[in-house]
Amino acid sequence: MPSSRPKPRHAPAPEADPFAYALRAVPPAPAGALRIATWNINSVRLRQGIVQKLARLAAPDVICLQETKSPDEVFPREALAKAGYEHQAILGMKGYNGVAILSRRKLRGWAGREWCGKADCRHISATLEHNGTAVELHNVYVPAGGDIPDPKVNPRFDHKLRFLREQIAHWSAAKNGTRILVGDLNVAPYETDVWSHKQLLDVVSHTPVETDLLKQMLAAHDWTDTARHLVPEPTRLYTWWSYRNQDWKASDRGRRLDHIWVTPDLKRQVKAVHIVKGARDWKQPSDHVPVILDVAP
Repeated sequence: MPSSRPKPRHAPAPEADPFAYALRAVPPAPAGALRIATWNINSVRLRQGIVQKLARLAAPDVICLQETKSPDEVFPREALAKAGYEHQAILGMKGYNGVAILSRRKLRGWAGREWCGKADCRHISATLEHNGTAVELHNVYVPAGGDIPDPKVNPRFDHKLRFLREQIAHWSAAKNGTRILVGDLNVAPYETDVWSHKQLLDVVSHTPVETDLLKQMLAAHDWTDTARHLVPEPTRLYTWWSYRNQDWKASDRGRRLDHIWVTPDLKRQVKAVHIVKGARDWKQPSDHVPVILDVAP
């Protein structure tokens, strides 16, 4: 028997596309802007498709990835070059960590850096040109630190604290320059960077020792935390939601672990920071979402 239900008159609205919906609040970059995205992708080979979607819909000039989990020889270079990112600086290893800078603009002088005496692929830098100025870009993946916030019994937490202290010493001694630092820094430094300050004080990523160290790292080179520069407290900002939450959106128990910092000479050029929250709903999502910075004259 034929159905009596009326046929829909119109095709679904573009917003029904979860990718377009996630990015509809991200307008085109301002004229002459440099647009940089940072994203802990949690396996670039598994999720290269959504990296390509981000490229198509937000059109960053540069995409910085963390936790790529890919040795350099099997990194999906060709697919991402076809998406417009032919300039690539990659530092990866099998199964763990890994960082990459993918760029539409030419990169020069790229290099990896070791911390705590470990060759564990957590920091890569390169230089690109923006409006005639050489911009040194640093992509950093701070150790997560495990579950127990005690360096005496948890070597992973001890590693995290030593990593942050070495970063502080490095940036304190660094000469002035035009720099941008991005990455999964694995610390939510302010009270409204987590869903519950009181409940997370003993949880790795928001313990006082970690938040104090990250703030020292921020001050060490007079960095500006661009998200909090534009959206100060008490507005809540999150970039990560655990896979353990069955309905991450309903519970909204997030943390702001992903950061973009700039040196003083770029502070006045910071035009927008977009946290692409809807990306957490994409198919096979990372537990982090992209953070996008626009800097323009």
